[in-house]
Amino acid sequence: MQLAHTMIRVVDLDATLAFYTEFLGLKEVKRHAIGDEATLVFLTDDSGSYHIELTHNHGKEDYELGDQFGHLAFYTDDLDEVITKAESIGMWFRRSRPELSSKYIFVKDPNGYDIEILEKKAS
Repeated sequence: MQLAHTMIRVVDLDATLAFYTEFLGLKEVKRHAIGDEATLVFLTDDSGSYHIELTHNHGKEDYELGDQFGHLAFYTDDLDEVITKAESIGMWFRRSRPELSSKYIFVKDPNGYDIEILEKKAS
């Protein structure tokens, strides 16, 4: 079995797209309007191996974040570069504890979802 996509509901589609495309470097690969009800936007990385579906329900102004959702995780080759970028735009982030073997940060997207950015370990 292979993961097809992860769907998250978003309030501000433009701000969310800017976060995922400009900050995380994902690319929009498909957009689908469901009449006046909703807009679906699919994003992927350079490999095209996974998709994130952003669902914007028109007229919906707020969602309650469910406690069943944990976070989305992305690999990076250079975590220090990501940290520098986050600092340069004043983005809040939380670093991994120094005693852990993994090097990562957590940021929040414009909807309050946790995004973990992990440094890819050399193989």
